[in-house]
Amino acid sequence: MTNPKTVAALFEKEPTQWGLRGDPHLWREMRSYFKETPLPGTSDELIMLVDRAFEFLTDHSLSELNMFFVERFNHGGMSGGHISPDFWRDEVLPRLRVRYFEMKSQTDE
Repeated sequence: MTNPKTVAALFEKEPTQWGLRGDPHLWREMRSYFKETPLPGTSDELIMLVDRAFEFLTDHSLSELNMFFVERFNHGGMSGGHISPDFWRDEVLPRLRVRYFEMKSQTDE
């Protein structure tokens, strides 16, 4: 189990649905990337950390409008290796924000 006081803990439980086939691989890489990163003081800081990590890990901006390909995430299938920035903006970021508030309320008690 991941240290509950790190950003990686927010990535512990994976979504049941993904945008494209590369998204779960990016999710797992994010979890590993954040394993030593303490939870930030605010949810806005969290979103900024994820935004920077997204760009660092994919060489693409989270604000891009179109899906893109990352070779190391290609494990087969028609959309293998493709990342959906829409999925990350519309599904992942709100989910992480909710998990952040839940985790902060548990750790602050």
